[in-house]
Amino acid sequence: MGNGEKKTIQLPYSQSVRELAALLNARAVDVIKLLMSNGVIASINQQVDYDTSAVVATELGFEPQPIQEVTVEEELGEIPLWRRVILEEDPKNLEKRPPVVTILGHVDHGKTTLLDAIRHTDVAGGEAGGITQHIGAYQITHKNRLITFLDTPGHAAFSSMRARGAQGADIVILVVAADDGVMSQTKEAINHAKAAQVPIIVALNKIDRPEANPDRVKRELADAGLQPDEWEGDTFVVPVSAKKKIGLDDLLETVLLVEDNLTILANPKGKCIGTVVEAKLDKTTGPMATLLVQNGSLAVGDTVVAGEATGKIKAMFDQRQKRVSKVGPSTPVMVMGLTALPEAGDLFQVVANEREGRAIVAERRAAREAKRSTKRATLEEAFQRYKAGEAKELRLILKADVQGSLEPIVNSLDELNKKHADINVKVLHAETGNVTESDVMLAAASDAVVLGFDVDADVASRRVAEAEGVSIRLYKIIYRLLEDVEKALQGLLEPEMVEKVIGRASVLATFKVSKGGTAAGCRIAFGEIRRNSNVHVVRGTEVITTAEVSTIKREKEEVRDVREGMECGITLKGFEEFAIGDVLECFVMEKFGG
Repeated sequence: MGNGEKKTIQLPYSQSVRELAALLNARAVDVIKLLMSNGVIASINQQVDYDTSAVVATELGFEPQPIQEVTVEEELGEIPLWRRVILEEDPKNLEKRPPVVTILGHVDHGKTTLLDAIRHTDVAGGEAGGITQHIGAYQITHKNRLITFLDTPGHAAFSSMRARGAQGADIVILVVAADDGVMSQTKEAINHAKAAQVPIIVALNKIDRPEANPDRVKRELADAGLQPDEWEGDTFVVPVSAKKKIGLDDLLETVLLVEDNLTILANPKGKCIGTVVEAKLDKTTGPMATLLVQNGSLAVGDTVVAGEATGKIKAMFDQRQKRVSKVGPSTPVMVMGLTALPEAGDLFQVVANEREGRAIVAERRAAREAKRSTKRATLEEAFQRYKAGEAKELRLILKADVQGSLEPIVNSLDELNKKHADINVKVLHAETGNVTESDVMLAAASDAVVLGFDVDADVASRRVAEAEGVSIRLYKIIYRLLEDVEKALQGLLEPEMVEKVIGRASVLATFKVSKGGTAAGCRIAFGEIRRNSNVHVVRGTEVITTAEVSTIKREKEEVRDVREGMECGITLKGFEEFAIGDVLECFVMEKFGG
């Protein structure tokens, strides 16, 4: 900017100090100093609004502008850093990149078979051997154009990527069996894709089966909000048989058609950033990770930071197990050289050197520890975020025991929307059944609250909710649920008290005690178990009872508590039916996010 002209920069309505520094190509410490000089005290991971960011950008010689276009990331959380990097590129340097496609759908409707069938339609552009290595993603060529497929189907994985700041794909192929139709998992997948505002193509699979009924399935799709294009809708429905390889060319043709209507761009020479597709530990080579480049180019010798892992890339392999030295946007590649395993969905970026990489990883670990005590979305905080301009709507995931309960809740929430014109209640997903891990991941990705009526939350979903900072509120009375939502809109809701697991013990044996009754011989797996505290008795994935700890004995002596690694005998008030393999989860009640 030596010629005196200011470079225009587009800023989102909210971002962390670290992300602002990355956008401005400045050191985070310099941004923090500028904030302090303007009366704002903020840590590196703290969120700052557009006005604050604009002041810093102006002082660093930029011409700030708010991002005008409404994108999924603006509506449902922050814009991922990789997309911001592309927004900051000079438009003259942007080129079209291959679309990234993921496949979602019901568990039995043929996702994996379809992925395998598509993989085998492309024999390396005529090269013998085809795709030989499963690296979690692959590219095929159709009509001389590349398409990248994420070979990790499943809507929980899809939302897990979004929850970590990545965009799972540019296009979703929804697999629906022509003989089975739209199932609960199909609706769930539709809601995950809609929440990400990613275009959906329906692959109507198993059309070769005699019981296939495409028209019935299309009606069900229309009822679920996907109006087929032949019924004047905007959803392409392509009949296929993955097993007999029927209609695959039509499906790939449709992907290219949808791609032509999207603007999928990147700068191959710009800053290198992308997403971790999967990672595994190899006995001979150490940590191996599949990285999907989304902007820039990745080369052997580059130092990368991926989540809480870093390292210099020693070697890269493509889907045909060939060594490659450099790859560009939308290309998946397996890399060797990271010092630890990143998580699928983590963002990666190239940094200047290993010292910088280690410093970033140390900051991220510290941020993760801090996050454990600062939770994300609660009903009582939703209105506060709205008043502060940080939220445009209250987002909900609804689960109910039966359809007859779900419908009046949704209708009543619509009435609340009309009553409170200044804020919008948005139901991202409404379905019958217990709260699942997939529900929690969708909530985490979308900064939503999970509400359940006359249902339970399984152990896996509770653990994910605790890790991701998601609020699950369960009700037995519909009007209490609606009352709490209305109170949240008015800023009157009392803070939520939630269970915090402080210890977990495994039952290794059972034995009779002298005073009568049965005790559980336990080993403490983590944390601590306290006398007079409450525990869940977990068998498999079900909580079979909740009871108070009556006594804890260690080496025949009664003790007040036991800690990780210790063995002891535990009795509970009113419960004796222990089984070997049960897990005792000790918990305390505390204010959510406190």
